[in-house]
Amino acid sequence: MKSYQKNVSTAVIVLLLLFGSFFFGYRSGARATSPLPQEVNLDNKDLGKPGSVDFSAFWRAWNILNEKFVSTTASSSKPVSDQEKVYGAIQGLAASLKDPYTVFFPPVENAIFESDVRGNFEGVGMEIGIQEGVLTVIAPLKGTPAYNAGMKPGDKIIKIDDTSTFNWTTEQSVSKIRGKRGTTVAFTILRNGTKDPFEIKVVRDTINIPTIDTSLRSDGVFVIELYSFSANSPDLFRKALREFVGSGSDKLLLDLRGNPGGYLEAAIDMASWFLPPGKVVVREDFGKKQEETVYRSRGYDIFNDKLKLVILVDSGSASASEILAGALHEQGVAKLVGDKTYGKGSVQELVSITPDTSLKVTIARWLTPNGLSISLNGIEPDVKVKMTKDDVAKGKDPQKDKAVELLLSSGK
Repeated sequence: MKSYQKNVSTAVIVLLLLFGSFFFGYRSGARATSPLPQEVNLDNKDLGKPGSVDFSAFWRAWNILNEKFVSTTASSSKPVSDQEKVYGAIQGLAASLKDPYTVFFPPVENAIFESDVRGNFEGVGMEIGIQEGVLTVIAPLKGTPAYNAGMKPGDKIIKIDDTSTFNWTTEQSVSKIRGKRGTTVAFTILRNGTKDPFEIKVVRDTINIPTIDTSLRSDGVFVIELYSFSANSPDLFRKALREFVGSGSDKLLLDLRGNPGGYLEAAIDMASWFLPPGKVVVREDFGKKQEETVYRSRGYDIFNDKLKLVILVDSGSASASEILAGALHEQGVAKLVGDKTYGKGSVQELVSITPDTSLKVTIARWLTPNGLSISLNGIEPDVKVKMTKDDVAKGKDPQKDKAVELLLSSGK
C-alpha cells in the first residue's frame, strides 16, 4: 500500500493551524508617543475605558524597579531596556487570562513563531502543549527522533536539559528545545504508571512528517492512518478513499491516534465524504462576543449505509482530529475506540502589535455538532481501551484489535 509523505523541517511541532485550526488576522497595532520609548499609550481611547482602571499601581511598581532593582548576576550583564520591560508587562497581561494559548511574542519569540509557520527549522518532532499547568507531550510524530526515543502522549516534561519548565509557556519550551541537527536535548519526564521521573535524550534532526499510510489487512479491514491535517491532506485522503473503494472492502478503520490536528478546512473536507450536505461538522462559539459560526458538510457523501467505520483515538488526538472524530461520531457514521482525546478545542487569532511583535489570542471555542466543548471535555470513545507500556514493549495493539473486532462483527 502507499505511504504518502510531507517533508517539513520542524522542531517541536507547534503547528498553528496544524495545532488547533488557528485563524490569522494580521493587523497593525497603533503606536503612540508617550514618556516611554514606543510604549502603548494607556490613554488611547481605542484601548477601552482607561478611566475605569487605576494604573497607578503599575507606574509605582515601574518607578520602584527603576530606582531600586539590582541584578544578582554579574555586573557586566546587559541591563533590561525600558522597551523589554513593556514587552514583559504585556506578557504578564496575556498570562493573567490564564489561557495557555493566549501569548504575547516579543521580537525574538515572534521570529521563532514565524519560522514555525514556515516550517523551516530542525528539532525533535513532537507536539507539546500546556495541560493542567504542566508542559505535556500531545503526540510524538511517527518516525521522528522524539517518537524513536520513546516519548509518549501524556508525558509530563518537568525539565528540558537541566532547566525546570515550571510556569513556562509552550513558546518558551519551543525555543529551548529547538537546536541544530545532530545536537542532543534531554527531557526529564513524569509518566503515568511510573513512580519516579526519568530522562530521555533526543538527537535533533530535520523531520519528515508522514501524512497518510494505507493498508488492506488479510481480514478485509482497510486501514487509513492519518498523522496530520496538513494543507495537502484532503487530496491525499481522497486518494486513500479511492484506494479503499477499489479494494472492495466495506470495513474502514481510520486511525487518528497521535494526530495533533491541523487545518480546519481539511477536517471539514474529510468529514464531507461521509456526510450529506448541510450536516454540521463543527460549531465555532465566540461566547457573548458574536453569533456562533456553523461549519457544515459539503456533501460529497459517497458511502451508503453499508459502510462500517471505526475511528481510533487517544490522548494524542487533538484539534482537527477531535473535530473530525466528533462530527462523524455524533452524526452516527462512526464508532470511536481507544482513549479520551486531548481536548484542544480553541481558536486563536494572531494580531500584529508592532512590526516585530504579535499577540496570539484565543477568540473562540470549538464545539461538536451537539454542542460539546472539545476544550472542556475532550471526546470520550464509545469503547475505551487502554494501551499499556507492556503492550507497547510486546508489540501489541489492543486498541486496534478491538476496532477490528467491531468492524468484523455484524453491526457498525
